[in-house]
Amino acid sequence: MSPANQTLLARFSVAISVFALIMVGVVAATGSKDSGSAESGPAAPVSVALSEFAIAPAAIVVPLGGKIAITNNGAVDHNVAVLDSAIKSSDLPAGGTETLDLSSLEPGEYELFCAIAGHKDSGMVATLTITDGSAGSADATGSTDSAASGGHGGGGAVDIGTIESTDPIAKRIDQQMRDGMDAGVQTFLDNAAKYGAGEMTTGNQILEPEILADGTKKFSLTAAITDWEVSPGKIVKAWTYNGMVPGPWIQVDPGDKLQVDLTNNLPISTDIHWHGIDVPNDQDGVAGITQDYIKPNTTYTYEFQVGDKPQLAMYHAHFHGQEAVLNGLFAGIQVGQVEMPEPGTYGQFEVPADLKISQEIPMVLNDAGVIGLSLNGKAFPSTEPMVVAKGEYVLMHYYNEGLVGHPMHLHRQEQLVVAKDGFPLEAPYQMDTLWVSPGERYSVLVKASEVGTWAFHCHVLTHAESNDGLIGMVSAMVVTDPNAA
Repeated sequence: MSPANQTLLARFSVAISVFALIMVGVVAATGSKDSGSAESGPAAPVSVALSEFAIAPAAIVVPLGGKIAITNNGAVDHNVAVLDSAIKSSDLPAGGTETLDLSSLEPGEYELFCAIAGHKDSGMVATLTITDGSAGSADATGSTDSAASGGHGGGGAVDIGTIESTDPIAKRIDQQMRDGMDAGVQTFLDNAAKYGAGEMTTGNQILEPEILADGTKKFSLTAAITDWEVSPGKIVKAWTYNGMVPGPWIQVDPGDKLQVDLTNNLPISTDIHWHGIDVPNDQDGVAGITQDYIKPNTTYTYEFQVGDKPQLAMYHAHFHGQEAVLNGLFAGIQVGQVEMPEPGTYGQFEVPADLKISQEIPMVLNDAGVIGLSLNGKAFPSTEPMVVAKGEYVLMHYYNEGLVGHPMHLHRQEQLVVAKDGFPLEAPYQMDTLWVSPGERYSVLVKASEVGTWAFHCHVLTHAESNDGLIGMVSAMVVTDPNAA
């Protein structure tokens, strides 16, 4: 036999051997239909992703006896629980994973949600369907006819990154977002005109005091549950001070004596903590530690004298705070004016010697409770735009009353951080995105640099966008041309 034929025969023998091994493996894995061997193993766990504040997919389908593989893609702790059952994952840190056994659930539809306070109300809810394996049930991957045709509720149930460019789902999602974006922006512009005409308002309305005989400034607050429109059609039972979210903005001068009467019309006890204000211990406002509980249908009086230096602070409930604050019991209180830096250049930001501030804007951030992702108690497209003439300076005060940090980003305009928690910075610094953690306050000097409508939003992108367009923590700065006709 020639060497060439010997080589060919050797290769053929190897191929036959490999084929035989493959067939042995296939028979071992599948068995013969006639032999009655065991069926294939259980289906792989269905993947579920958590973020701020969504569960994806929003419609989860798991076969009877199955599991879900949970991954926390967010920045804070999340978990999942099945309503009306004992099934609950551990609290997963950012990047954490866990496989949750659902074998105790009978076929049917359930509610899956994040059980961390405020997260469910912020949107972390999904539908869980346990199938029985019968014809027409969803397959083990969690896909259904409706899902395959593009249904994705909640704006986050379809992973766009897994869709081919020619897939009709991609086209449908793209069109859906374009339609939602166009409609939302138009509503925002319509609302901007209403704000300008005084037909729409937010909270933060300045609360004028009654001046008592000895010069004490008396403020009256009422805590109650109030219907509050967060965005078009979303009317919630907010917990309010004087019927607004955020509550009234209290402004006083250094050294003032204050009397604050709080009437509690809530169904639960409450209190007021003066977060960032120098007060005596018995006025700090922590029921159970420094004061009595303010029970329903009673009035409590706080009396204290503020310090002799400017302070930028906030007031909010401390008792039941994990619900009350997120649902709306928060507001700003300011002592004097935040000190501005000396004239000069900081980075590329120039502070002129004749600095004049045209507007002072409180910007209260929230991300949970019935209010949810919002700026000053409103969610896009109901957020109020900031209208400024080119060349003007605006002083914006950020207050974070939510559960997570927010990197706030204003497009294009020059910005200088001048104070932290009301304390002037020895070295002010320029930035375009500012991280504001829960409880923090920052004061930022903004120069309206470029004419146009400029986006302003939280840069945790799920706080600002969904497959339905812009949402939540989005507004705009409208810079006008003072020389335009």
